[in-house]
Amino acid sequence: MLFFKKIGSGILKHALLIIMVILAVFPLYWMILTSFRNPGELYSFIPYTMTPTTSNYISAFISMPLWRMMGNSLVIGVLETMLQLVTAVLAAYALTRWDFKGKTIIYGLIMFTWLIPFQAIVVPNYIQINNWDINGTLLAIILPNMASSFAIVSLFSTFNSFPRALLDSSRMDGSSELQTLMNIVLPNMKASIASLAILIFINTWNDYLWPTRIIQKVENSPIQVGLKSFVSLESGMWGPLMAATTVSCIPILLLYIVMQKNIVKSFMKWGIK
Repeated sequence: MLFFKKIGSGILKHALLIIMVILAVFPLYWMILTSFRNPGELYSFIPYTMTPTTSNYISAFISMPLWRMMGNSLVIGVLETMLQLVTAVLAAYALTRWDFKGKTIIYGLIMFTWLIPFQAIVVPNYIQINNWDINGTLLAIILPNMASSFAIVSLFSTFNSFPRALLDSSRMDGSSELQTLMNIVLPNMKASIASLAILIFINTWNDYLWPTRIIQKVENSPIQVGLKSFVSLESGMWGPLMAATTVSCIPILLLYIVMQKNIVKSFMKWGIK
């Protein structure tokens, strides 16, 4: 009897997992399916297409400079990721390496800023960008996001667990703090830093709120802002929209394929902000 209960429990678990996988994958499947449908089948509930076409992809590339917008997103993603990693590594190392007055207060303030939603500081950031006269540029998107409290807090716990004996021995050997960081700490933290970099890049690639407030010209838009243009450009362009969305997912898909293990580790360790 116990044997049959275990079998039934296993079947139920697998059935639930299969349902969850279907629910997760089905929207992606429908997006790709719609991107290959002709206008007469766009609103059909049939889970396949009788006459697949690439006209939606052609229309998407004709209507919008998709390659340039994806290039803009790539530039923004790479630069923001690099800047956030540099500031996070330096801040986390300083907070874990030295004991000084106000250290707890500083770390508490960083934690507090993590709890403040970005929507609450959009107006001050926008005013500052206008004062600097860089509104409408990629630089205006990158500068407010060059430091991340999420990245600092994430690396703080990792750096805090690093053996202090290695740091002290490096200092006794005459190494500077920067040399210790570059030669001792970072090589042993590559997995954690790589995982954090992946999360930052994915969040940056999918960012929409701040770029849509800054960019006015389509050719300067990141891909997520450009996708919204299909909705307002002309009614009924759902086929090209799905085609453009499918294309925009390719870089993230390639990133996932290349760094699958690190992505899974990063989601398990920090979760999705």
